[in-house]
Amino acid sequence: MATEPPREFRQARFEAPQGATQLLLVRHGESEPARPDRPFPTVDGHGDPALAPEGHEQAEAVARRLGGEPIDALYVTTLQRTALTAAPLVERLGMEPRVEPDLREVHLGEWERGLLRQKAAERDPVFLEVMREERWDVIPGAEPEEAVASRVVGAVERIAATHPDELVVAVVHGGVIGQILGHATGAGGFAFSGADNGSIHRLVLTEERWVVRSFNEVAHLPEA
Repeated sequence: MATEPPREFRQARFEAPQGATQLLLVRHGESEPARPDRPFPTVDGHGDPALAPEGHEQAEAVARRLGGEPIDALYVTTLQRTALTAAPLVERLGMEPRVEPDLREVHLGEWERGLLRQKAAERDPVFLEVMREERWDVIPGAEPEEAVASRVVGAVERIAATHPDELVVAVVHGGVIGQILGHATGAGGFAFSGADNGSIHRLVLTEERWVVRSFNEVAHLPEA
């Protein structure tokens, strides 16, 4: 009498649950250098530099990497560096980007218009305190940490509710990526503050949880 082969249970591969939203976060390309004699223009109080030449190259690389994916919606913020980064992908997809104001970068108070970069380069004592406390609102007049978290999480929840079973790209900012991934994982502070310009980050969003599938994909970038 033949014996039945032993049952086997392979490791399961991840599959997005029904109704989930797959969200690809893209950090904008490198923006123009800050100069003390030429502060960045502003939009609603936020510094609004254009892209540097390197940033345009990164934007093209992002478009080559994502242009073949079945993207259902594309989001940018109110700041031009996200729209400029998305532009090559928009051209490939023939898709009109949607603007989500609540995914804009953290407001840096008195250190807007490029001053943060100077303070960081000079190792200003307040900047060092920002790094120690892992909170941008140590900067005078900066947006409170709790307010940033509330608006960013709210924006992602709206996107998820609008796009069940869809693939969405959002071109956003380094501080916003840190907020989203920190919320998803429960990590505090600056745990995800190292996103490169032009990098890609993948999440799967459901009502129960946000699952991080990748952080800081950069193999597509020219300098990688």
